[in-house]
Amino acid sequence: MNPYERSWANALTGATVALFVATAGWSQQPTITWLGTLGGNESRATSVSANGSVVGLAINAAGQLRAFRWQNGVMRDLGTLGGSQSWAFGVSADGRVVVGMAGNAAERGRAFRWTQQRGMRSLGTLGGCCSAAFGVSANGDVVVGSFENAAGYPNAFRWTQQTGMQSLGTLGGRDSLAQGVSTNGDVVVGVSENAAGYSNAFRWTQANGMQSLGTLGGNFSRAWGVSANGDVVVGTALTTAQELHAFRWVLDPATGSGTMYDLGTLGGDLSVAYDVSADGNVVVGVSENAAGRSRAFRWTPNGGMENLNITYARLLTDGSFLYEAQAISPDGRYIVGGGYNAATRRYEAYLLDTVPEPASLMALGAGLAGLLRLRRRKH
Repeated sequence: MNPYERSWANALTGATVALFVATAGWSQQPTITWLGTLGGNESRATSVSANGSVVGLAINAAGQLRAFRWQNGVMRDLGTLGGSQSWAFGVSADGRVVVGMAGNAAERGRAFRWTQQRGMRSLGTLGGCCSAAFGVSANGDVVVGSFENAAGYPNAFRWTQQTGMQSLGTLGGRDSLAQGVSTNGDVVVGVSENAAGYSNAFRWTQANGMQSLGTLGGNFSRAWGVSANGDVVVGTALTTAQELHAFRWVLDPATGSGTMYDLGTLGGDLSVAYDVSADGNVVVGVSENAAGRSRAFRWTPNGGMENLNITYARLLTDGSFLYEAQAISPDGRYIVGGGYNAATRRYEAYLLDTVPEPASLMALGAGLAGLLRLRRRKH
């Protein structure tokens, strides 16, 4: 074998092995896992970690709503703060910190932060009776939500171990609610009443405070999710036609302002974007289709809004369907929400594993094809 042939053979062997390894890792197909309940007849997933741990709420055998954490096929009841009910709304990137709301002994709702080591701990309130946590940073150290103030109105808060619960104020009106937080906890998004009495989506930073993101022509908007760096915000807003449509708001770093884009619908009049991937390019939520039925959607810049029931129809051949997509993992692989499980005849939480093809696989395939073409030219 001459030096050229030896070099070519080594390259071909290396590429073939690499392609085989990549293909083996990608051989898994998309799946839908129904998560069951806690003994009752319904459950719903609200958030998912980077490794596929799911949190949400489920009805137990006594008919009570309970916060759950699902991992490796097991749904765990996270308990309460002494009351009868609880709800889980957010989970950290590693799945170890869960936040939500739980009833105390007096059945007053309290924002909680749960960990495996310490269990469920109340985050307290700021003057009123109740509070709720809706979002948590990637490392679990920053929690956001709302508390009832002394006047009886909900106000957005940001909590850390060092500062405790701090009010983020409003846009000039009486109430506000924090729904989502960026990876490092520095950007908070939600909804607040403005001075004119209308509710608008907001984006909060330490430097600029709470700023309105505007609307799609109507007088209402609400932010639900935010990208890892805080530059992309998703939610729902009224259009000039007075229809609620999912939006994606994108910050222009050069000007510090942003633009809100209408994501459309699946054929109906309504859509809501609940969450967005870390890079801001994959949005999930719920939309009415042309028949007026609520269906889970995924939106991307290239593909637009797609009905997940159509995209993954072969996983739903028994009559099951996904009525909403509540959350997406940072890398866009996992999608969770609520659906109808035809096998159990229950509305249940689901975990959709989309197992996207690794980007490197196509590159390896192209490289191998190039080597083969080179070989043919030389002989």
